Amino acid sequence: MPAPYESAKLILQIFEMRREAVLREARLWFVRDFNPETIDDVKAALAGPHNPHARMVVGYWDMACSLVVHDAIDREMFLDANGEIFATFAKIQHLLPQVREISGPNFAKHLEKVVMSVPGVVVPPLTISLMKSAPWLERA
Repeated sequence: MPAPYESAKLILQIFEMRREAVLREARLWFVRDFNPETIDDVKAALAGPHNPHARMVVGYWDMACSLVVHDAIDREMFLDANGEIFATFAKIQHLLPQVREISGPNFAKHLEKVVMSVPGVVVPPLTISLMKSAPWLERA
């Protein structure tokens, strides 16, 4: 298990990566505009100009969660600092079996493991109406 200082340092590095312009743009698109209801919605996103955005966001959070899964970062400290993983996971959870048929069985496995490890967690699919009320997505 990492020392608190080591976890804190890695969490700050993860946060710093989130500030990168392309990742910030991708995260905003994913949480605000990507609202897949069916696997065809996912396929359409992957076949269009937002393919890099979708892959970047899920890949980023899956990578960050892999650090938790492999005990490089303290789980509780990570969860306290990264609530966005729940919104990201909520966008894809209902389609994971179908997406994994396309992308492979390991797609978002670390993200899923960390989110679903929270006792009593219920992750409903995020709808457009829920997202419009999300305070962290106020448009500039």
